[in-house]
Amino acid sequence: MSADGAELPPLVEPGPELTPEQIARYRRQITLAQIGTLGQRRLRAASVLVVGAGGLGSPALQYLAGAGIGTLGIVDDDLVDVTNLHRQVVHGMDALGRPKADSAAAAVARINPEVAVRIHRERVGPDTVVELMRGYDVVLDGTDNFATRYVVADASEITGVPVVWGAILRGHGQVSVFWPGRGAHYRDVFPEPPAPGEAPSCAEAGVLGTLPGLLGTIMSTQVIQLITGTGSPLVGRLLLWDEATSTTRTLRIAPDPERAPATRVEIPAAADPSCRIGGPSPEETLQAAQLRELLGRADAGPEGTVRGEVTLVDVREPWEFAAGAIDGAVNVPLQQVLDGGAAALPRGDDVVLYCQGGVRSARALERLRPDWALREGRLRHLDGGYQAWTAPSEG
Repeated sequence: MSADGAELPPLVEPGPELTPEQIARYRRQITLAQIGTLGQRRLRAASVLVVGAGGLGSPALQYLAGAGIGTLGIVDDDLVDVTNLHRQVVHGMDALGRPKADSAAAAVARINPEVAVRIHRERVGPDTVVELMRGYDVVLDGTDNFATRYVVADASEITGVPVVWGAILRGHGQVSVFWPGRGAHYRDVFPEPPAPGEAPSCAEAGVLGTLPGLLGTIMSTQVIQLITGTGSPLVGRLLLWDEATSTTRTLRIAPDPERAPATRVEIPAAADPSCRIGGPSPEETLQAAQLRELLGRADAGPEGTVRGEVTLVDVREPWEFAAGAIDGAVNVPLQQVLDGGAAALPRGDDVVLYCQGGVRSARALERLRPDWALREGRLRHLDGGYQAWTAPSEG
């Protein structure tokens, strides 16, 4: 049932009769009146695409596999990193450096060998997303970037495939279901992405590992309800969770009558790093390899001082700096840069800013840009931040 009281039909027609082994495996689930053998047959016939095998996708994949979903698609182009493990529990230490899609697929196979797994080692993009989603009954969007969320949302409206969506910022979580023609669309609720830096990623803002576990489990429940036509999925509603107070609120959300339905997949300019107005230009951006080359031409100064003619400024918090930094960098936390401008920095004409992932350094650059307009020298930031600097080099 949707927020307006309308009955929601099951997404999937029942598959073949269950075998005795399947009845035994799913008995505790089949015992529920709202599931029964008919609901279990729907689950066995269903195909679900999980976009992102990270914090939200990890618990969702495990519980959907356990529930007996017939086919799970896993799309992710990232590799497992040690910083993922506290919250992305589908991966273990033995998976470090492996593609997340492969690691998650192996975990699904361990949980339930009956589940067919399709691996998509790719980033969801405007050119491929429509064809990709047409092969599934429902999509679970567990991504952590706005560009992909808008891409998935537009493809949902074009294909008619419903999306179970979730998002996390520090101690707050949100979950909703966007089903074209039956409730609000993602763009109705979020017409434009936030300004750069206003909604940092988990790497930038931090997250307690249990929060994505909770939200991902709620999302998997929404998927099961949609497939079986049971319960009251969050169609036309937005669930808000506050970790600090352990409280929830549910808001009604409605379609925007002024918004034209999506007919093509588009990434809003503010969500696309390649065309952000006010963001770092190509001339203001260094890749990790370029910075290594630049520093290789400079004489290394004593620890904590300017390295040759290049002033490296780490705008992360002191505890992050203490845990690991680029040799010769000076720590000036972002807030000091925002408050003091160029006066907060050590002296130097060629300044390279960096943070953990590139978001905070981009904000610092935007704040400092007016100060550099009247002086000689260069102001740049490291694309991808310290994560890019410490990542294994290709080749």
